Formats: sequence, C-alpha cells, structure tokens
Amino acid sequence: MSDERMDYEYHNDTTEAGGTDRYYSWGQPEPPRPAAPASGGVTRARSSKNKRRLGAVLAVILVFILGAGAGVYMSGRTATADLSGAEVTGNRGTGRVETQKAGSGEEKSEPSKPESPDGGASSGAGETDSGTVSTAKKTISRVEDLADEDLSDTTVADVAERVMPSIVSVYNKYTEQGLFFGRSYTQEAEAAGSGIIIEETEDELLIVTNNHVVEGADSLSVQFIDEENCEASLKGTDASSDLAVIAVALSSLSDDTREKIAIAELGDSDSLRIGDHAIAIGNALGYGQSLTVGYVSALNREMTSENGITGTFIQTDAAINPGNSGGALLNSAGQVIGINSNKIGGSSIEGMGFAIPISKAIPIIEELKQQESRTKVAEEEQGIIGIHGITVTSDVASAYGLPVGAYVEEIIEGSGAANSDLAEGDIITGVNGQTITSMEELSNQLSYYAAGTEITLTVQHPLEGNEYEEKEIKVTLSKKSDVQTSGGYGRQPEQQGGPSEDNGDFDNFFGFPFGSFGF
Repeated sequence: MSDERMDYEYHNDTTEAGGTDRYYSWGQPEPPRPAAPASGGVTRARSSKNKRRLGAVLAVILVFILGAGAGVYMSGRTATADLSGAEVTGNRGTGRVETQKAGSGEEKSEPSKPESPDGGASSGAGETDSGTVSTAKKTISRVEDLADEDLSDTTVADVAERVMPSIVSVYNKYTEQGLFFGRSYTQEAEAAGSGIIIEETEDELLIVTNNHVVEGADSLSVQFIDEENCEASLKGTDASSDLAVIAVALSSLSDDTREKIAIAELGDSDSLRIGDHAIAIGNALGYGQSLTVGYVSALNREMTSENGITGTFIQTDAAINPGNSGGALLNSAGQVIGINSNKIGGSSIEGMGFAIPISKAIPIIEELKQQESRTKVAEEEQGIIGIHGITVTSDVASAYGLPVGAYVEEIIEGSGAANSDLAEGDIITGVNGQTITSMEELSNQLSYYAAGTEITLTVQHPLEGNEYEEKEIKVTLSKKSDVQTSGGYGRQPEQQGGPSEDNGDFDNFFGFPFGSFGF
C-alpha cells in the first residue's frame, strides 16, 4: 500500500426529512482530528478507577469487622456453654465449688459446707444429708483464712467483710460508788468494750476480751453483728495480763444469729514486722463496730498500763479509742495478731495505739477457757474471807521488792480466814486460779461465791530477808452477818482501807514493809 495519504472531503448535509447526513468523500484532504481536552476523558477514567479501588478496600475492611464480631459472639457462646457444663474449681477457703459436666450417669455436686472447729464438715441449718429438715443447730463457721492466698487483690473491705462477724460489743453494768459533799452514794452505770469470738464448745460460745472491760460487772451482755443482745457469764480473768474470757450460752442464740456470726482466726504476732499493715476493729466509743487502719509502728514496746500492768505490746498508728479495748488487731490476711487495749498508754495520746500480742495471750487464754463459767451471787448471799487489807500497787512493789496483790493487814476473829492457815502479812495474788492485783479485784472475785463455799487462795508468804514463798490456802467463806468487824476505821471485811497512795499518806504507807501501818 502506498504511503501517500488519501484526501477526504467532509460533508454535513440536511436531508429532506430534516435530519443531518454526515460523511466523507474520497479525494479530499483528511480533516484534522479534534484535540483531547485538557481535563476530561483520561482524568475521568482514572477517577473511576480510583473509586473502584477505594470501594474494594472498604469492602475488605467491612468483611473483616463482620468476621471479627462473629468470632467474638461465637466465643461468648462457647464460654457460656463451658461454664454450664465444664468443671469449675475454686480454692477460696472452705467455700470451694466443684461442678461436673451434666451427662448421663454423672451428678452435680453441691458447694462444700464450712468445716466445724473439730475439722468435720458442718451441715446446713436445719438440713440433713437426705435433705430432710432437722432440729440440729448449725455449727458456727470460722473466719475464712487468707494466709495462703495471694493477697495482692485483697482489700481492707474484703478483710472487714470476713472478720466483723467474729467481733462483738461487750457491755458491763456495774455499781458506781462515789462521794458527794462528804456523803457516799452508789448508782448504776454501764461501760462498753469489745470482744473476739474464739471458740464454740458443746454448750457455750467463748469470747476473749480485756479484764478491765468486765471488771466489777454486776451483769454482762454481748451484742453480735446482727445487733442481737445476749447475756454473758464470766469464765476466767487474769488481771496481770489484762485478759478475760466470757461465755454466752448457745441456747440463747437464735438460728439467724448463728448463721451470721463467725469464729476468729488467731494468727502469729511473733512473725510481725515493723511496717506491716494493721487493722483495728471494735466498739469504739460504744457506738457499735467500726474499723481503723494503719501500720505496725513498733514491736515489743514496753509500757505500763493505767492499771499498773507492765508488759511488752504491739504499737500501731491505727486509732484505738475507748470502747476498742478487747477488740481485734488484724493483719492483711484477717488473722488476729493482737488484742487492743485503750488502757495502755492512755487515751490522751494520738497516733499511738497498743495491743497485747496474740502469741503471748494464747497460753493465758487456753487456761482461762478451762475455768467454770460464773455469775454473780446476790449480795446478801455473798461470802467473805474475813480480812482487812491494803492494795500493793506496782509502784510500791517495785520500790520495796514486794508482790503486787492484796496485803492482809488484819484477820477478823470468827471468820473463815481465822480458821485457815492465812496469816497477817501475807499477800493474796489469786482466787481459784484467777489472778488478782488489788483489794478491789479480790472483792470482785468473791462476789461470785456464796457463803459456805470453799475457795483456794494463792498467797505470797513472807520469809526472812524480804523473801516470799507461794502457798495455796483453802478458806471457807463466811457470812457477813456472822463476822464482827473491828478496827480499820470502821471498814467492812474485804474493803480497802488505811493509808494509800490515793489519799497522800505516803509516809505511813511506805512504812508498812517494816511492820508499821499507823493503825
């Protein structure tokens, strides 16, 4: 074919029908082709292509989102199915739950029951293994022990929830004596403190508290976590350690209260370190249970309490106010590490609270638990030893090397003391195994025994060289009406009298180690 270009002629004629007839004819030069617009066809093509690509990307993203959502939904359904049919195991205390897959021939086990103090599992309230109703009382559960668990997620609120059911409020109704314009008077009064449930026996619920909380009580009552009040009896006291154990009859507790209270877990105060967390729970100011927190500030802090008792105590900055005495000082695992006492250090000190270390208290508590529960005898039936005496305080005892207790100044004729081996100059330090440190405590202990009862006195008998030997002397208590008083400024038997630190007669009082009382 020739390379010569053929010429065309372009025609644009109007037809008879009114249309347009466009054509080229041979032999005419080829008309120039229209130039492509600056922006138009190519740009529009590229734009459409970009839009198609963006749409594809968005479609992929949407498919991914829908797929992920469907996966999460199916995972949730699978987890729900696992919880309803798979094995679930927990290890928080005695509340362990074990569930087996529900299939043919397999049974679903119930949550395990709390263990009783003797190690056996306790049954639910009013239920037997066969599911029938029983009249047996539910064993009181113990506070859940968290010592072996990871405590990183345990809060103070968790500890309070577990331990507060084991803390009680203790109320002491007593007779207050005083002078008004030289005339003596008596009136009923009430003091409040705290206590810790430590054991359940066959017929009693045992509670430990401070001796000064229950001292001189005409009657004792206990308020539990559900605000139920029950009468309590005195079981054992130790004035030298400021500890006491009281008892509540299980028969006086309602089933609802037995369900709500718990037995405290005693810890180990010997393993404490300065800086450990400390939580104090008690009946502060008599308003009911409250909680304060702090740290262990010091260990083995030697202090002398307001009662003249010297010992080593745990110091904490957790607030311990009046009414907290006898309550619990806890560690972060909810274990009792100390028994709080507001009498140590005094109530005027701020930011310094003290507690009796539980490791030192446990041996004493074990002895007090073995004592027989007692209630006060009517005043007209109470027996007396038949002595006049003086309190040997801790200050006087330190100055002269004497035992703390009740000094026998005079033995009254015709009394039980006169018919025993008790001698003037002896210092009484105990009654039937209960430690006493003053004439007031001696009188209080005797108020639990009727006339004619034989008791055993622990006495320190003087020897040569200002030495003393301990003796156990049996005395049969006399009736007050059968004993004729004498001397002692008209005092009644077993009453504090003569010179003392309180009335300022220090010269005569300090003379008594040498046999001179000024009587």
